[in-house]
Amino acid sequence: MIIPSIDIMNGQAVQLRRGRETVIEGGDPMARLEEMAVVGEVAVVDLDAALGRGANTDLIREMVRRAPCRVGGGIRDLEAARRWLDAGAARIVLGTAATPELCAALPASRVIAAVDSERGTVVVEGWRTRTGEDPIAKIEQLRAHVGGFLLTQVEHEGCMGGFDSELVGRAVAAAGARRLTAAGGITTTEQIADLARLGAESQIGMALYSGRLTLGAGFAALLEKGVDDRLWPTVVCDELGAALGLVWSTRQSVATAVDERRGIYWSRSRDRLWRKGETSGNDQRLLRADLDCDRDALRFTVRQRNGFCHTGGRGCWPTPFSLAALERRLRRRAAEGPETASSTARLLRDPDLLAAKLIEEARELAAARAPDEVAHEAADLLYFTLVAAVRSDVGLREIEHQLGLRGRRVSRRPMQAKPAANAAPTRGPREARE
Repeated sequence: MIIPSIDIMNGQAVQLRRGRETVIEGGDPMARLEEMAVVGEVAVVDLDAALGRGANTDLIREMVRRAPCRVGGGIRDLEAARRWLDAGAARIVLGTAATPELCAALPASRVIAAVDSERGTVVVEGWRTRTGEDPIAKIEQLRAHVGGFLLTQVEHEGCMGGFDSELVGRAVAAAGARRLTAAGGITTTEQIADLARLGAESQIGMALYSGRLTLGAGFAALLEKGVDDRLWPTVVCDELGAALGLVWSTRQSVATAVDERRGIYWSRSRDRLWRKGETSGNDQRLLRADLDCDRDALRFTVRQRNGFCHTGGRGCWPTPFSLAALERRLRRRAAEGPETASSTARLLRDPDLLAAKLIEEARELAAARAPDEVAHEAADLLYFTLVAAVRSDVGLREIEHQLGLRGRRVSRRPMQAKPAANAAPTRGPREARE
């Protein structure tokens, strides 16, 4: 993987050289996040918190809600670590506070230990204090308690002059089954590919901000074992993960697609770039590009306008009924206007009726017992729920995103009913419909 980095100071994205000298003012962190999240997780570092001179908490909380983020900087106790995990951080990065005791109290898969090395010794407290500890020994000490490591070579950070690959190789070996991310001095596509072959991810900031490297070229450098070392199969999926079709990509097309955030592929028949929808209007916004586990195939998650297939269909395979299909049908009803006489249209324009039906169907589902009855009532409630969502221009993707954020919480509140929900249904679902 390639991990783009957004370092934040005083509410702005910045890039520092060796953690001390501000070299680049990177502008709005939200804009940077939108650009970078197309390739997956983004590292977000609160430099103010790391240096003990304030924090950018509200800003980073909003970033975490919008995209998968690895959050680091100033997380120095269990309470702060849990707050960020509860807020939805994909992972947290612990530096100064990364002790076996603290890490063991957290879900290991979501904890990355930052091992910051300056000329062979671990540095802490915003890289200001040398500990004399060997970085490899630090990795071995924490290996049983974390899901990964971030090895930053401080003397190379922000200098774009390369890095110590021998140290990275030893760190990968010490990390064992834990994933190691390397940072500091990574500048070229060749270096990214070399790190991947060593078994390390690349965390990159300065090279991207300065324009020395594009995000697309960095991502494309990870591709391996293409057909004739030139073509890679690419599965195109919609926002909910349903496959629309299979196309082909080259390193050039992948890099261009990521940088433009559009569905761009390689036409084998014309032997050139193919911008999906350029002539038909059925274009795609690229939301996410993923490599498979062997880095020899791709998945593009797109927002498709109209149909994907050249026949006019949504996809190139038969598509069974789904909640996504129901959402699309409801959106068509909503677009037809108030004069439409359908029941769905009436629900969309009458919030009181919709609210009553939601309460009614929820009670009937609560009272259902037999499996077929539960399925029937759940289908009713899902329909009315989707009508309510579409009425407010909310889709299944946003609902799934909210559920995903809640699934990342590590602090659990006791499940208790609110007083208004305690009254039991007075009629069974079948009786209510008679």
